[in-house]
Amino acid sequence: MEDIFNFITSGSISGLPPIVLMIIPLVIGLVVGFLLHKFVKIAIIGAIIVVVAAYVGFFSLNVGAMKDLTDKYGPIAVQYGTLLIGMLPLSIGFVIGLVAGFVLSK
Repeated sequence: MEDIFNFITSGSISGLPPIVLMIIPLVIGLVVGFLLHKFVKIAIIGAIIVVVAAYVGFFSLNVGAMKDLTDKYGPIAVQYGTLLIGMLPLSIGFVIGLVAGFVLSK
């Protein structure tokens, strides 16, 4: 444990102290979590407006067109989602910052 703490406090990775490289993902996660929380509120309101507009008859939601889009872009979305989930253990500071930013933004 002592070697790890010595490396964190006195080492250098590409000219930057390791503590800086640990804090950067945390700060980015805080910002993204805050913005995600704000965006989710706006997205829910937008989804309600779209559903009401479709119910009233301003436009129709075509299930066939949605199926074509999922057939076309579904595998790509799964591939990128798998890549993102595979990278999450490497960026635990980002995940902690994301959750903290999401929870702390009121």
